[in-house]
Amino acid sequence: MYIVSTAKLSDKHQANLEREFPSSTFVFYDHMKQVPADVLAQVEVLVTYGEDITPETVEQMPSLKWVQVLSAGLELIPFSELEAKQVVLTNARGIHRIQMSEYTLGMILQLARKGYEFYDQQKKGIWNRSLRVNEIHGATLGILGLGAIGQEIARKAKAFDMKVIGLRRSTDQASLDYVDELIPSEQKSRIFEESDYVVVILPHTSSTEHFISEKELAQMKESAYLINIARGKVVDEKALIQALEQKKIAGAVLDVFDEEPLPEEHPLWNIDNTILTPHVSGRSPMYMTRALDIFTHNLKLYPNKADMINLIPMQRGY
Repeated sequence: MYIVSTAKLSDKHQANLEREFPSSTFVFYDHMKQVPADVLAQVEVLVTYGEDITPETVEQMPSLKWVQVLSAGLELIPFSELEAKQVVLTNARGIHRIQMSEYTLGMILQLARKGYEFYDQQKKGIWNRSLRVNEIHGATLGILGLGAIGQEIARKAKAFDMKVIGLRRSTDQASLDYVDELIPSEQKSRIFEESDYVVVILPHTSSTEHFISEKELAQMKESAYLINIARGKVVDEKALIQALEQKKIAGAVLDVFDEEPLPEEHPLWNIDNTILTPHVSGRSPMYMTRALDIFTHNLKLYPNKADMINLIPMQRGY
């Protein structure tokens, strides 16, 4: 089996794969642009972050049977071309749940306890006890997207005695042990009206673009915060900027943006009730180990795709 990786892997990870699967031929690159045409022609399995595979490269891989994406996001994947060639697609869904849930709860605690404001005072040598801090005990957390990450955020939030409400496509609550109430999509306004913190973890698709617009922001409490760890385009950025500048909501934590890197002149840099991070909520020293665990699990089963994990329905797109 000819396996090509265009995701940059350490020497340790490369050696582990070659040792575990000695009957397969691995070829490692840092990016698709480095792969020669004669190598592309032989690829049966492609390991990628998903950002460098295009309709053109799919055409250059006539032997391609399976694409393993080492991330959860799939918005750049050429689904129609892969489906036409009956290529199996899997991703690394689930590997972000620990670090992204820690990021979310850490930010909620910072917002409630005014951690960043106190740090700003510290740097200026200011002793000021008048800042009003809050508790998250009893606060309502609204989660948009109850996959692996959303459910882990819910589990951690319950440790702080928060009330958790959530929204997802499926209304089956059997597996949602830490969600107090699953809100049906036709009542999604309740998420915004009732939540003290709204966390966005929806995938970016045609149906979720600007899922949060001026209307939804207007439904939020003036004391509420929006936390976006999904994709920038899930939130109408212009409407959010207006809501923040006019103090229609208390603030926002944004790890993702319409354009990345965020341009130096972007107005979000200068909005004082906003915390910005450069798309790092999913970062972890365990990221690649967890992603490759999924790949090796699937590689042991391949080509029996029925038992592979994280199989992506092409029509759904995530």
